[in-house]
Amino acid sequence: MKEYKNVTIFEHPLIRHKIAILRNKDTGTKDFRELVEEITALMTFECLKDVPTRKVMVATPLEKTEQTIVIENSVAVVPVLRAGLGMVNGVHRLFPTAKVGHIGMYRDEETLEPKEYYCKLPDGIEDKITIILDPMLATGGSACAAIELLKKRGCSDIRLMNIIAAPVGVETVAEKYPDVKVFIACMDRQLNEHGYILPGLGDAGDRLFGTK
Repeated sequence: MKEYKNVTIFEHPLIRHKIAILRNKDTGTKDFRELVEEITALMTFECLKDVPTRKVMVATPLEKTEQTIVIENSVAVVPVLRAGLGMVNGVHRLFPTAKVGHIGMYRDEETLEPKEYYCKLPDGIEDKITIILDPMLATGGSACAAIELLKKRGCSDIRLMNIIAAPVGVETVAEKYPDVKVFIACMDRQLNEHGYILPGLGDAGDRLFGTK
């Protein structure tokens, strides 16, 4: 696959280890949900390395010292329903004050095109770093639709975080939105004829919520 300046693919052995367990068809709902949160937290560390900060004076037991803290209300996360919900707690582990919006989409099984059915975003989201959360990036259709929604709301610093991705989905997003930073935990081989990622991990939503 072509390399893109706006795409980060993680190679960390801890992430690889957790993804291996995540893929296993015998991994139960509880463990699957915890792994998704853990992987997301590890990715968030890199995704927010340039989060805005400010200087403050802190009194230690010995003296006062100037320190750096993250600016409050500078980040929002927008999970794509429903599977993206499983990643929210992973971000909140590191950034508990991040506001949360929601975008609801489903994929037409014949055309594979995304259909929006819900959108609720925090006030002032246009002034925040906004991270779209979705465990799977397959064709890129849902990701592009979510990005378009946020751009229409005035968001200018948009980031996309996916655990598993197919090359075609990454290429679609990276080429259409070079200003959007894309973070991928693992790049898989391809899509099958039904638009599912191979080797993948099955339906992330079903495995997160035990619905199948």
